[in-house]
This record gives sequence, structure tokens and C-alpha cells, in this order.
Amino acid sequence: MSKKKIRLSTTQIIMLSFAAAVFIGSILLYLPVSTADGKGVSYIDALFTATTATCVTGLVTLPTASAWSAFGQAVILVLIQIGGLGVITVVSGFMIALHKKIGFSDRLLLQDAFNLNSLSGIVAFVKKVIIATLAVEAVGAVLYMTVFIPEFGARGIWISVFNSVSAFCNAGIDIIAENSLCNYMTNPVINFTTMLLVVLGGLGYIVWWDIIKVLPQIKSRGFRCFKRLTLHSKIVLSTTFVLIFGGALLIFIFEAENPLTVEKNTLFEKIQFSLLQSVTTRTAGFATVPQENLSNGASFVSLVLMFIGGSPAGTAGGIKTVTATVLFAVVLSTVRNQNETVLFNRALPKKAVSKAVSVCGMSFIIMLCSTLMLSLVSDASALDIIYETVSATATVGLTRNLTATLDLWGKIIIICTMFLGRIGPISLAFAFATKKENRNIIKNPVEEISIG
Repeated sequence: MSKKKIRLSTTQIIMLSFAAAVFIGSILLYLPVSTADGKGVSYIDALFTATTATCVTGLVTLPTASAWSAFGQAVILVLIQIGGLGVITVVSGFMIALHKKIGFSDRLLLQDAFNLNSLSGIVAFVKKVIIATLAVEAVGAVLYMTVFIPEFGARGIWISVFNSVSAFCNAGIDIIAENSLCNYMTNPVINFTTMLLVVLGGLGYIVWWDIIKVLPQIKSRGFRCFKRLTLHSKIVLSTTFVLIFGGALLIFIFEAENPLTVEKNTLFEKIQFSLLQSVTTRTAGFATVPQENLSNGASFVSLVLMFIGGSPAGTAGGIKTVTATVLFAVVLSTVRNQNETVLFNRALPKKAVSKAVSVCGMSFIIMLCSTLMLSLVSDASALDIIYETVSATATVGLTRNLTATLDLWGKIIIICTMFLGRIGPISLAFAFATKKENRNIIKNPVEEISIG
């Protein structure tokens, strides 16, 4: 009797690779050598930490700065880098460095991992991604060192490297103190370096290469050369600009007179805080003020920014900027009674519109289910719970001081939410889909319904 060979789809392999990284990381963090006191931690805390690092979320049940040894922090840093780039990308990078051949199946995995439309130049794309990532993280580390070395001495080098990787990968985990970046709320070097790394990581590599391609034309054509960007890049850049500065403006309005946050700070310091809060909610997770001290208005703005997140083919989470803009364009076209959904004078394919609706809908379902389940096991306020679950779904890492108080079931709920958020709702659906499309099937009859 012949055994039937199990064939996994590329999406299933990517999902299982993340699960494997989380499991291996949890075993390493469970070892006593990984903890600062050498006594070890509970496995659920080790699993939670491995998940939040690999899923580049940033929610932690134990303070990273004091709970983990240098070995444990190194494990967390490796998991963050793997989570930011993706397991498949890291493995492929090692294969390229060892001059191993990247087969067709491996190229399909990379195409799916980066959500690319073509296999053409995929190996060169991966090389550029890894080199550019390491280069940007190195520059970020050097900028951080100008502050951390004078303050912490030689340990400032390790802190700078850790913070740079964490910021670029939009992880939001740091080893500075237990209150994130609250001690540096007025430090422009820390604030603007963090914002730069977060934004670059969240833009997505596709946009990077597109900008680099048109930059040489800026001398002859001026800023008109940016009209030559792809539709994807135009959507990402314009949406990112609106979200960062629009979000910062709203946060400034709500928080400028808040005595619990920045009321006594100077105008420049308030602007710094507002910009960083707007940027960090784009799935980075660093905080310069305790999130529970934010006003209700600023908390609501943060929730919206967290749910949207960064951009495709980058290190950020959320439903992504492109998805949010496409949905907004769909609403406008429907209100205007237009047959096509148009952005930048380009009609969007119906498949892209359907995918945007699905991504948003499934992310909302994950967040809603997580909120309901966490409400059953926690007596925290509704705002605190929603903030936690949106943060976990969009892999942000900001919390209103709820994560550290979670019981066993609460930790399990957030672990599952972070993992589902990092894998992505559409990828998750594809991973468990077994029914293939039959193009010869007879179509069902169409019948009109009333909506609205």
C-alpha cells in the first residue's frame, strides 16, 4: 500500500516556519541560562516572549531589560530579526551566502512571503532586502550610540544595536528600562532616530526600490519625477504621510492640555511626543508616556492608527495602508455611483478590492473574538481590553498596563492573537483552505438584495 505524500502550500510552509521559530525560541528562553537570576521562568512566559518577539509585537509579560540575561536578550533579538524579515527570507539569505542554489519551490515561497506578483529577480530582491536592512539597522545603532554610550558605557553598544533592530522591525521591545522610552520623551536624537527606523521598516521594500529608481531623475525633472512611481508606491507614501501627520495633529489637540502626559512640556516637546505617538502606533510599540494616561480622544486615534498599521512587504503589521486606502476609495466610488474604484487616475482591479475587504473583515473578526474572550477572563475596563487586543492583532505592542496582569488564559488568548495577526488573515485562510476552484462549475443564479 503506497503512502500518500503530503504536499504543503507555500502559505502553509510560511505559517509553520513561524510556528517553528516560536517553539524553538520558547525552548531556549525556558532554559535557566536565559533569565537574569538563573532560576528560569514559567513556560507560558517563555512562549509569550518568543511569540511577541517572532511576531514583532512588543507586548511583554516580563520586563525585557531586567528579567532576561544577555543570552536571553540575544535570543529575543534574533527572533525579532527573524520575525521582521521572515523565516523564509533569513533561510534563503543563508543559502545565498553559502552559494547554494535557490530552487523554484524556494522562489515561490519568497514570492508569497513578500506578496510579490512575479518571480523575476526574486533572488536579487532578497539580497537587496537583507543588505539594506542590515545597513539601515547599523546606521540606527550608531545614532543611538551617541546617547546610550555616554549614559551606559560599553553596554550602550548592545542597547543601541538591540533598539535599532527592534525599531526597524517594528517590534517595540527594548532593554533600556521597564517603562519603554518614557525616560527619553524629550530627547530628539532618540525620538527622531526611532521614528526614522520605524517609518523605513513600515514603508515596505517595494517602495524603497521604487523611490531609489526615480531619484536620479530629480535633477532634471524635480519632484515631478515622483509621478513615475508605481501606483502601489503612490498609495503607500501618500497614506503614510496623511496618517503620520494627521494622527500627530489629532494627538496634539487631545493631549496638549492633558496634565497626565505633556501639559507642562514645551511646544517642541509636545510636537515630538505627538509625532512619535502617531508613528509608534503604526505597529512599532515604543511609548514615551504611559498609554493608560492618554485621553480618550488620543486613545481612539491610536486605536485607528494601530488597526491600519504599516505597508505591505515591510516589517509592520495591521491591515496595511494600501488596504485602508482601497477601502476608502471603494466608499467614495460607491457614494459617487461610479462603476470603477479609482486611485491616482488608475482603476483598481476587482480582485484587489475584494482582497482589501476580506483583509479588513477578517482582521476585525480576529480582534472582536479576542476582545470577547479576553473580557471573559479579565475584569479590566473595556478600553484597556480593546487597546490590548487591537495591539495584539495589529502586532503593535502598546498596552494600557494590562499585559503584565494577564492570567494563564489571558496570556494564551494574546499569544494566539499575536500569531494570527502576524501571519495575516488572508494567509491564514489560504493555509487552511482545501477546496480548489473549479472553473467548469455552473455558476449560481444572481439575485438582487437591499443594502443600507
